[in-house]
Amino acid sequence: MANKNTQPCWPGCRLPLLFCLGFAIVLALPYLFFLDYNDPKEKFFSMIENRRLPLKDHEEEPSLSMESTFRVQSGPADEDLKQCDLSKAMLKVFMYDMPPEFHFGLLDWKGDGKSVWPDIQTEIPDHPGGLNLQHSIEYWLTLDLLSSRFSDRSGPCTAVRVDDSREADVVFVPFFSSLSYNRHSNVKPPEKISRNKALQKKLVEYLTAQQEWKRSGGLDHIVMAHHPNSMLGARTKLWRCTFILADFGRYVPHVANVEKDIIAPYKHMIRTFVNDSSGFDDRPTLLYFQGAIYRKDGGSVRQELFYLLRHEKDVHFSFGSISKNGISGASRGMHGSKFCLNIAGDTPSSNRLFDAIASHCIPVIISDEIELPYEDVLDYSSFCIFVRTSDAIKKRFLIKLIRGISREAWTKMWQRLKEVQGYFEFQYPSKKDDAVQMIWQAVARKVPAIRLKLHRARRFAGFKIEDRIRSLRSSTRVSSRARRHRIHQ
Repeated sequence: MANKNTQPCWPGCRLPLLFCLGFAIVLALPYLFFLDYNDPKEKFFSMIENRRLPLKDHEEEPSLSMESTFRVQSGPADEDLKQCDLSKAMLKVFMYDMPPEFHFGLLDWKGDGKSVWPDIQTEIPDHPGGLNLQHSIEYWLTLDLLSSRFSDRSGPCTAVRVDDSREADVVFVPFFSSLSYNRHSNVKPPEKISRNKALQKKLVEYLTAQQEWKRSGGLDHIVMAHHPNSMLGARTKLWRCTFILADFGRYVPHVANVEKDIIAPYKHMIRTFVNDSSGFDDRPTLLYFQGAIYRKDGGSVRQELFYLLRHEKDVHFSFGSISKNGISGASRGMHGSKFCLNIAGDTPSSNRLFDAIASHCIPVIISDEIELPYEDVLDYSSFCIFVRTSDAIKKRFLIKLIRGISREAWTKMWQRLKEVQGYFEFQYPSKKDDAVQMIWQAVARKVPAIRLKLHRARRFAGFKIEDRIRSLRSSTRVSSRARRHRIHQ
């Protein structure tokens, strides 16, 4: 009986009780660690930082809490800030020290001649704002790189600037091309070409003269051209670079494409809906659109939708723009709407999508050729409605579709919108997983493909032409001697 009482409960164990209990504890420890590793507090984009493969099914994704991760312009809580460890940066970036006329000089910054860069620890040059802000990624990315090695920098450390280009993953070209287009496209007499075109010509001359360009042929260079009309003169000369764009609407496929290049978000103009507690019934407008209705190219669908929807009682579909009607009015309209239309205009993309995201108004995307930021790691179908243009212009198709979405389905997408909204916020200093960091992460994901192209291009680069000719002549002489030797035999 005593032996039965002290016998372990699992079969086959004949050892003393204490030894077996200790053995069981050892077996259990790995499972405890495993459970801790899979803590649900792990963030969705931590797998990007660890370079793990993204999850495919949204239902299995850990949620990213807005409250814990993004505060005040979607920044992290103060207690989460840590000193930036440069040695652990995901991306090493070499940035050209280009003359100010290519970057902050376009903001009317005038340096003291000692440095091509402003001392942003003392004063940051102001951006002109207005609609120029939509395509201001160049401003935010450059500020982030300039501050990447500050001794007191806290927060994310995705990309860090290095001095030696041979240590870099990519080479960053700090040309504010969108600002150049927006502010300097007109020809001012007695000039014969615009300042924008002159800068593009200078840019090509500058880049092709650099050792970094000669070493890679531009394959590892990152060029920002977010405004669809920016870099019109230089893009075909720099096509081997990786472009950061808003869309591919005005590019031929060999110059820009989704495999080679990166899509970045617009900076939204609508005020972010902070502390949004509005529910389904708190947003009286079913469907909202305000903007230019008569557009060229693929934007003609706006006009057709206007005539289909203009008499629906809970649909706001009207002419107007943020600049004309004011940000406050547009913010109120989108904050009070359940769904917001994002329709193709002159190009497949528009800032309206990102205004809707900032307003937590479910985007209804009608743009067949649109490409979306970070779509390789972010499932837009969890917080957006996609409608083919051919279906949208069918009589009553769109309105029936939207009215058929239940309160529960809308609430689920609305909750997801609040979770992802921070990924589209531009700010300085940059915060964890905001738009700046998400773009750098997108660049980092392109690095393996860039390296593959570089390595393939270098297959025969180790042999100079002179060496090849010398080798060919040597082999020819050896062959000739061998033939003569056979003849004499």
